[in-house]
Order: sequence, then structure tokens, then C-alpha cells
Amino acid sequence: MGKKLTYGMVGGSKGSQIGIVHRKAINLHSKAELVSGTFSRNFKNTLATGRELKIDEKRLYKNYEEMAEEESKRADTIDFVSIVTPNSSHFETAKKFLESRINVMCEKPLTITLKEAEELKEIARKNHLLFAVAYSYTGYSMLRYAREIVRRGEIGHVRFVNSRYISEWMAKVPFEGKNSRHEWRSDPKFSGISNCVADIGVHIQNVVSFVTGLKIKSLCARMDKFVEPDKLDDNASILINFDNGAKGIYWSSQISIGHENSLDFGIYGTKGSIEWSQEKANYLKVSKIDHPFVTLSRGSKEVDDFIKEEYVTPGGHQEGYVEAFARVYDKFINAIIKKKKGEILEQKDLDFPTIDDGIDGMRFIEKCVESSNKGSTWIKY
Repeated sequence: MGKKLTYGMVGGSKGSQIGIVHRKAINLHSKAELVSGTFSRNFKNTLATGRELKIDEKRLYKNYEEMAEEESKRADTIDFVSIVTPNSSHFETAKKFLESRINVMCEKPLTITLKEAEELKEIARKNHLLFAVAYSYTGYSMLRYAREIVRRGEIGHVRFVNSRYISEWMAKVPFEGKNSRHEWRSDPKFSGISNCVADIGVHIQNVVSFVTGLKIKSLCARMDKFVEPDKLDDNASILINFDNGAKGIYWSSQISIGHENSLDFGIYGTKGSIEWSQEKANYLKVSKIDHPFVTLSRGSKEVDDFIKEEYVTPGGHQEGYVEAFARVYDKFINAIIKKKKGEILEQKDLDFPTIDDGIDGMRFIEKCVESSNKGSTWIKY
């Protein structure tokens, strides 16, 4: 490939959770090297993290403003920045790097308001920059194969979608003070207007949109606050009307005892259905109206060759979350490489979660909150 790209990171210090996962995902394909960062609001933590990651101390910064300004002046400026901070800081951080003409990968949800997300898109467009959003689950091989099944019409016209993302971490009362990685999520000052829907509900919306291509026409949401009634949602039940006439039910929960990280879906059409679970990511259940159901694995001959060509390990080996996330990053990085060569990007080069997906996630959050606040009424999307 030639010389590696370089990137910087905002957030993701030694004690963080998701920042470390981002770095592992990027490292898997060895196409980009971490060379700069501001990993914490505490500069001592940034320095300690930077030393551990063997980064030149001259490229460790006290804050994101300094980082964006100084990196933009360098002849060897970073090719992109990875933003892995709490929700409330995404907008200003991403805006600063875009204005410094640096490509951006940002954690989800993209911002805390739809207006902010749309402003970021305009800045990225004006400066001809690539912007990816960390909807990591779209990188799973069998989820990408599910998309091809729907595209080819193998299950017919989609009639109904049932999807959930449920976990138990907030059910462990009192959770406050037990895990600093999670505390900020339920605080409106850092999380915005939603906790559960903004944190994991957007993954449901993104995955269903990715696989089916369907757009939401209207929704009706009930957002519950079981653990902290005076703060943000920890459970949500959402009814969906899609643009093709299909219906759907989404369940997003952080109080579901017995579930650590259960993201799954069933998509039911006129000719058949497909079912997938993140915790059994190697397998896809495919049912046809005129044929017994089959469970296909990642190694099945039915899986398209162009999907298999992207495997890190061959079928028969379990594909994990980091591999899926790495595929998202790999497609983003490949697009940056092609752009740097002066080549025109085609639609197939943008097969990663873009800023448009981030905007749609923000619209989903705001419409759910609006519906719930109005007594769970139907809201046009």
C-alpha cells in the first residue's frame, strides 16, 4: 500500500473503554498509525497515555483546540482524527477539526442535536472532507450478507421488522459511582436529551436501515426512567411505520437483567425472513416460504465472494466485535487513501457509516423524545 496514514485521537486515555477498542480496530489492518492526541482533560493523563503508546511528546496536546490548530500547521498533519469523547463534546470537537481541514471519525451519537449534526455535514461538504460515524455493527460479515439477501429480493417485500438492543448495566442498583465509564451516560449535561435511545437505540435504527434500506415514515415511542426518574431514559419501546408500508418494533433497554449486549433483529418479507444476533454473529437464519429454514455460517458457499474477500480469518472461525469495527475503519481509511491519490470516490468507496447516518441517528433520537414527551403519540419522521 505504501506509507501508512496517520491519525490522532481525542479522548481514549488509559482508563477509557471505547477509545482502546477504536485503536485495536484501526491496528488490525495496519494502514494507519496513531501519532498525536489529547486523550484526557487532565494533561498528565494525556502524557501518560502518550508515553504508553510511544507518541512523540511534541504531538501530545492539552486540548482539542490546540491539537487541531497545531496539527493543521504541520507538513505531516494527521490524515484523520478519531473522536471518542462523551456526546456533549462531539460537535465542537468535530467542528474544530473540520475547520482545520482534517477528516473525522466520530463516536455515536454524532452530536446532541439534529441541528448540530446538519451543521457538521455542511462544513465537511464545504471543505471536501470525509466524515465517518462509529456505527461499528455494520462491519459484521453476516450482517453485510443479510443486506445482500434483502437487496436481491430473496425474502420479497419487507413487511415487518423486530429488533432489540438490550443490556443490564443500569439494573445493578446503585450503579452510580460504580463505573465512571457509564455514569456520564445518564447525565443530561454530557449525554444530551437521551441515555438509552442515544446510546444503543441508535444502533438498532442504524442496523435496520443498513440491512433493509427502509426509511422511517413515522414512529411512536415510550421512553421509561425506571432507575433514575429525574434523569434520562433507561428503557424504550418504539413502534415504527416505514416508507414502504412495513411496520416495526424496536426495544432498547439498559435494565434487562440477564442480557449483557444483546443486539438482534428479524426481518420478515413476503417470500421469507432473515434473523441475526450480534452474540452469535457468525450465523444468519434464512427462511423461505417454500423451503425449510437454514442457518448459514460465515463459511457457507452461499455467502458472496466479495464479502469473504474481506475476512480477517476464514469461515469457521468466530468473527468478533473488533474485526467488525476494523472493517468499518478499513473502508473509511481506504476512501481517504483513494482521495489522497486524487482519484474520484465512487459510491462503493463510501460503504461505511457516513455523516448522513449520524444525522439520521440524531433525527431518530429527537423524534423518539418528542413522541414520548407528548404521551407516546405518533410523530412524523
